[in-house]
Amino acid sequence: MRILGVDPGSIKTGVGILDAQGNHLSYVYHTVIQAGKGDFSERLTNLFLGLNDIIAEFQPDTAAMEDVFVSKNVASALKLGQARGALIAACGHHKLHVEPYSPTKVKQSLTGFGRAEKSQIQHMVNMLLKPPPPLQEDAADALAVCICHAHHTPVQTSRSRGRKQS
Repeated sequence: MRILGVDPGSIKTGVGILDAQGNHLSYVYHTVIQAGKGDFSERLTNLFLGLNDIIAEFQPDTAAMEDVFVSKNVASALKLGQARGALIAACGHHKLHVEPYSPTKVKQSLTGFGRAEKSQIQHMVNMLLKPPPPLQEDAADALAVCICHAHHTPVQTSRSRGRKQS
């Protein structure tokens, strides 16, 4: 099963892809989509198109995305929600189901501690997957979402099972 993991952001979004076969995880790809700092609608378009291109190239079976966490800054939370919506739309365009995971669940799944620091996540991703450097924080977080999803998804025997049928 090929898993797409996404760590959404309205300026930059981490993307990771891995293959899961039983308990074996294999690194495939990671990047950070730079949405820019200009007009917000352009940023959303950049996120949609960037993820759309990655999905078309790597053909994941399923997608997992970090959920929006509630913060004190409501405007930032709304922008993050809109960015997440553009990314979900890119997945939907390819008929990929998106499974949401809370930041706490992702951290817990990787480190055993729900309040782990970003550096701890980065270290664990490096240990488990050995991706080529550089591994930016956002990309490490996206690969962590992939790992979390692999641990919480039943084993599938066929790559096509993760896609929703029309």
